Amino acid sequence: MNTFFCRAFQCCFAVGAHFLPWRRPKVYAGPGSLLRAADILRENGLRRPFVVASRRQCADEHFRALQETLDEQDILLSIFSAVETDPSVETVERIASQYRLDRCDCFLVIGGGSPMDAAKAAAARLARPEKTVPQLGGLLKVRRRVPPLIAVPTTAGTGSETTIAAVVTDGHHKYAISDLCLIPRYAILDPTLSTGLPPRITAETGMDALTHAVEAYLSRFYNTGMTRALAESAVVAIFAHLERAYRDGMSLPDRAAMLQASFDAGAAFTRASVGNMHAIAHTLGGLYGVPHGLANAVLLPLVLEDYGAAAYPRLAHLAGLLGLKGDTEETRAKAFIAEIRAMNAHMNVPDRFDCIRDEDIPLMARWAAQEANPVYPVPVIYDEARFARVIERARRGV
Repeated sequence: MNTFFCRAFQCCFAVGAHFLPWRRPKVYAGPGSLLRAADILRENGLRRPFVVASRRQCADEHFRALQETLDEQDILLSIFSAVETDPSVETVERIASQYRLDRCDCFLVIGGGSPMDAAKAAAARLARPEKTVPQLGGLLKVRRRVPPLIAVPTTAGTGSETTIAAVVTDGHHKYAISDLCLIPRYAILDPTLSTGLPPRITAETGMDALTHAVEAYLSRFYNTGMTRALAESAVVAIFAHLERAYRDGMSLPDRAAMLQASFDAGAAFTRASVGNMHAIAHTLGGLYGVPHGLANAVLLPLVLEDYGAAAYPRLAHLAGLLGLKGDTEETRAKAFIAEIRAMNAHMNVPDRFDCIRDEDIPLMARWAAQEANPVYPVPVIYDEARFARVIERARRGV
């Protein structure tokens, strides 16, 4: 797929995007805000929420307090707590089937990216029962009203509580169902739910949020003044708070700031798009089970370096927001990339993937190119050969 076709598609989509019904969830934030879910349900006349959450979250004292409040209001919960990392098509089908069987009227999702993705994909499946999950993959394939979604993130990374995307794994292949109807109606950002996360999870999910913000900021055609401002805010907040949250898992101010940064980054890339980092990251998750945040953390500086001069002006601006100095755009951009590498090193994030097998690289490059082109408005359009070179660099760590 040549560069001219990709750019023409992106220009046309950018024009059409102005006429799409973009929206953002209504947000409730702050310690203890999980209990606002009861108010949301009552105010909207919702009586049978379908809860998607991990077993750990269901046993958490905050969830039990919410459950007691809902019991007092005679609101009956159906609970699904068997979502695996990188939810499969089978899991999505099980959720949709149980939702129908229990005659539920909304989703309440509490967790990280996997529960969010599973619930959103199931909502798409419920809205389009005549289509299979794979048939819903891609952009704007749902185009129906889905059950109301109330999203409560417990990690600060995916931003799924404000995005159009639900990522599903089919065998070894990961793909996204992307449609505006999948943006949740409500997002609850309660930092008490993310305290005590293991440092590794904090680091990987935080770098996922940073990747979202940077990719959105580098978008060639889909950016708006709002998405640029959201991305800038997220980048500054992540550099200020991520390492502190990594070192002190109980710090509510840092957890709250990271939840807001993840939300802002998610809102930015929902409109401005992600990029080639994500295209490669999905192949690593599908083939080797590499956690998505870890994949993005390692790939972010590698791909930014590979973009070269095409990304220097905007990276230089981000460097300025962080107070990084340099005489030229190139030196400031490289200083920004160096800061990313330094933050990874401080949080013990590796710089390579030893799991990549030489014989898999052509398949990974093909999958990445199919995902990225022609949709992603990246600074540099990659063909399969260039994807393969970057994947090889990710394997060697150079």
